[in-house]
Amino acid sequence: MTRETRTLPALAAGPVEMPFVILGWSETIARDTTWNEHSHPFHELLWNERGASTAVVGARAWTVTPALGLWMPAGTLHSGSAIVGTCCRANFFGFGTMTSISPTPVGVEITPLLRLLLERLADTELSPGSRAVTEAMVLDVLTPSSRELLLNVPTSDLLRPIVEALRNDPGDPRTLTDWASHLGVSARTITRAFNAETGTSFARWVAAVRAQHAVALLARGWEVDVVAEEVGYRSASAFGAAFRRTTGLTPGAFRAR
Repeated sequence: MTRETRTLPALAAGPVEMPFVILGWSETIARDTTWNEHSHPFHELLWNERGASTAVVGARAWTVTPALGLWMPAGTLHSGSAIVGTCCRANFFGFGTMTSISPTPVGVEITPLLRLLLERLADTELSPGSRAVTEAMVLDVLTPSSRELLLNVPTSDLLRPIVEALRNDPGDPRTLTDWASHLGVSARTITRAFNAETGTSFARWVAAVRAQHAVALLARGWEVDVVAEEVGYRSASAFGAAFRRTTGLTPGAFRAR
């Protein structure tokens, strides 16, 4: 099956005529799809009813799932991708009708309450009064979350071999010492480079790569123990502990149902 590429314009933040304060969109992706770098004049909340997708801003890549969404402020350039079968959801918030919950992209936990409210807004028979109340409740509960599946991707020539290897095979077992030997530099040099480019350590960056890949597999319905082996852990329990440290949630929270 061929990959579909969609092209959208880059639009500055600004008022746009919208029928509602919060406008919804949903689509079940029929084939692996990529969106070009673009921006919207309105704020956007990205989340999925089913499956996993990715949103990229510069060197930062977020994984979007049914449990963790992403707030994209109006005018922010971003690209994205979604695997076949993903049921993508988005809600658009009219610029000027609210203050952005963050000046930059930020994770949003899709709680059961928030999900119910957003799903209620998809009801085309909703009365104007009920819609206004529901929209107000969404704005009241919509808050940034410290939980997000964010990966800062290094771009230096030094770290590029590590980045390419781990993103192609998150189960790659090579340690910091192994990579230092392979690249002909000291482990301290690699450590400093990772801290400078990602704000985190080599070990935590690897854990984030593995967590993002694991989420995509879990969203496809893979069993936890199979995912654990695929992303380089010796047991499901070790994988679960590392996954919780990285995401704040258990692998089961992302499993396809």
